[in-house]
Order: sequence, then C-alpha cells, then structure tokens
Amino acid sequence: MATPKIAAFRESEITLATYAKALAHPARVAILNMLSKKQICICGDIVEELPLSQSTVSQHLKELKSAGLITGEVNGACVCYYLNVDQIQKVRALFLQFLSELENEQ
Repeated sequence: MATPKIAAFRESEITLATYAKALAHPARVAILNMLSKKQICICGDIVEELPLSQSTVSQHLKELKSAGLITGEVNGACVCYYLNVDQIQKVRALFLQFLSELENEQ
C-alpha cells in the first residue's frame, strides 16, 4: 500500500499549509476582520456586510471553523461565531517562525 505523500512533510509544514489555505480567500480574511472588531457575529450579520450569498458565507465559515480559526456557538436558531484567539496566536507564531527561517536562509 502506498504511503500518503503528506506523510513526507513535517507537522509544522502541514499545519501552516492548513492555515494558509483557510486564509487564502479574501472573504475569509474579511470575516476574520469582522469578528475581530465585533467579537461576535451571526451568519446573517456577515451576509449583510459581504457581497456574497448566505450559502457562500456559510461555506467560508465552515472552512474557518475547520481550520480552528473560529468557533461557533448555537444560540437559539442562530449560530454565533467568535475568533479562536488561542488558535490565532498559534497561526501568528507559525507564520513568524516560517518567515524568519526563510529570511535566515538568505
């Protein structure tokens, strides 16, 4: 049986790539910016501020949640979204370490 190619990479590289993928769309960056300013948002609030349909916003929220960058809490018929500050700090540290390593290689 073949070994998955992803097994050839370090855990930090896989994690960094997961975060980079989650941040690779301007709508997701905009959602994170919104959440940082408001501390809490429901999907409807986000839909009102972005030029995207509700289903598209939901897909972007799903990607951010899957990467651990946001959390969602059911509140009645709504889901309230929050930044996952611990995870954001981890992302920051990983990107800083990665970029520092690139600079030091020069």
